[in-house]
Amino acid sequence: MSLTFFGWDVVYDDKSLVLELGAEQEPQKGDSYTMYHGTNLQTARLIITNGFRQSPDGMLGPGVYVSRNQQKAERYPLKSPPSNRVVLQLRVNAGRVKRIDKDNHPMQKSWNAAGYDTAWVPPNCGMQSVPSGLEEDCVFDPQRIVVTSIAKAPNPTILAELKQLVSQKRAGIGRGGDMQVAVAGGVCTLCKRKTTPDRTHTLLPCWGCGQNICTLMTKHTCSASA
Repeated sequence: MSLTFFGWDVVYDDKSLVLELGAEQEPQKGDSYTMYHGTNLQTARLIITNGFRQSPDGMLGPGVYVSRNQQKAERYPLKSPPSNRVVLQLRVNAGRVKRIDKDNHPMQKSWNAAGYDTAWVPPNCGMQSVPSGLEEDCVFDPQRIVVTSIAKAPNPTILAELKQLVSQKRAGIGRGGDMQVAVAGGVCTLCKRKTTPDRTHTLLPCWGCGQNICTLMTKHTCSASA
């Protein structure tokens, strides 16, 4: 008798996994977080392929605007119809974080010059420039951000297309052999476990569905055997 099975479910007994803070909790220095960015379809393709580019200005000055609250990202771009909106799921190394919690804050646009990597606007802080009251972040250096998946797309066809782009980008298609997993802030973007220079993680395709996986992921459910 033969049995075909792909996938696994693991429980780790250590604390090397990254613990996520909710959108209402202040980011911790040096930690990495799952965040989201809303954009249009054309720009989403460019970001996945070439990475983020710094916005020249905004409420918090230059940088990449993201949020740990997916609902916040789903509002953008403000003038685009839902049929042209995409929400990218990201892994962000927050670095040194500055809290901006009031209008006309003395460091509202100068936080990076003062040595901070990310500006954080907490939810419901009363800033008139954030009428939604939802959490917002501005990351100065785009290199601190890695696209890990697609949180929302206009339809299943576009969702599949964009996920394939993300998969190809992270796998380094065309370079041959096993590829190293993208790392943001010392954290593997697939398994979310911390990495060290002498402990790199390797990206491999699942034998069943072909999805990119890290063998240290806590769970993988193969679509080919579902």
